[in-house]
Amino acid sequence: MYLFGVVNCSPDSLHRPSIATSVPEAAAKIEQLHADGAEGIDVGGQASTEAASVIDAEEEWERIGAVLDLAVASADLVSVDTWRPEVMRRAMDLGVKVLNAADGMSNPASWEVAAEYRPLVVVPFLNGPNPSAVTHVVGDPLDAMGSFFDDRLRVADRYGLRDRCILDPGTGFGPDGWEWADRYAYQRHVYSHLDRLRSFGRPLYIPLPWKDTRDHAELLDIIVDQRPEYGRSHDPDRVRAVERAHTADPGSLDLGGEE
Repeated sequence: MYLFGVVNCSPDSLHRPSIATSVPEAAAKIEQLHADGAEGIDVGGQASTEAASVIDAEEEWERIGAVLDLAVASADLVSVDTWRPEVMRRAMDLGVKVLNAADGMSNPASWEVAAEYRPLVVVPFLNGPNPSAVTHVVGDPLDAMGSFFDDRLRVADRYGLRDRCILDPGTGFGPDGWEWADRYAYQRHVYSHLDRLRSFGRPLYIPLPWKDTRDHAELLDIIVDQRPEYGRSHDPDRVRAVERAHTADPGSLDLGGEE
């Protein structure tokens, strides 16, 4: 799995250790992520959880511009995590090659930027207009994802960008107040059936679990077993350790029955 290590330039991100609010902090974080096994770097300045404040494009750029410069100097693939076309464009001008589109590429202006620069485009599933306003999926989430990605790839075809798209099941997003037991069941079902997204013929990109619990460890095991092409990780050393365990004993994972 090609791993993007995460640098959060938003002070209200939930994963506190990934936060870097100064250039020296970001430089140290990038160095550590590479040492821990990340090849690429993902940089974001606008958190997408219900607890995050929404800032304007200029403030978002002030948070991430210098950090993106550092990241581009350190990695072949750097992604910018944003939903604002003006931020996307400025990042592409710096040499960023991956657009991690936090709004699921719902804005035509984002497609126009992508068509001009032709980055890899990570398209996450969103059951709502933006990451802060998603709702619960009714029925099988893989069915909803299938319809969503079919629509997005049809739009990509109009811009000649299908071959640049990477599909993200959007499991890093969730409605406000989602109980962990239900969220865990949802994620377990999605991760156990990632093969259903292979019908689109595009690579998969997974936001990898980072909390240190038995449930999150199980989810990470399932994801690694599914062999997605790309992952986004706060702790790449943990992911690499699971990959090594699977390589040493590829038959060790028992997924058991469905939840």
